[in-house]
Amino acid sequence: MLAEEVGVAIAGPLKLNVQITRDGQPAIGPGKALVMEAVARTGSISAAGRDLGMSYRRIWLLVDDLNGSWAERVVETRAGGGTAGGAKLTAFGEQLLAVYREVEASMVAAAQGERLDWLVAALRDMPDAEGVD
Repeated sequence: MLAEEVGVAIAGPLKLNVQITRDGQPAIGPGKALVMEAVARTGSISAAGRDLGMSYRRIWLLVDDLNGSWAERVVETRAGGGTAGGAKLTAFGEQLLAVYREVEASMVAAAQGERLDWLVAALRDMPDAEGVD
């Protein structure tokens, strides 16, 4: 998964992410939201993994973690190969993803403006690669 694909970026050097945790572990964040979108788009956990450049084991663990973190299942799977098998977001999963993306957009909107400009201006300049010993 490419770093640029994860989270909501604001033009410039700052990147903001929303992450909801449960018992100190991420229940949803930018990466899991991408997994949910890929499952919804492809209809398959393995295809979602290929789409995101993840191993089947890695994406399966993320889906399992999503399903275990919430009061309702997020991804529903159907056993079998070919057209018999597959995966899709549950109605709860669709709502979870939509609400997460709304919160994310609200956070980015709130951060833009004078406060963001101040943070960017307060960053230290990067040293020249040639000047580093």
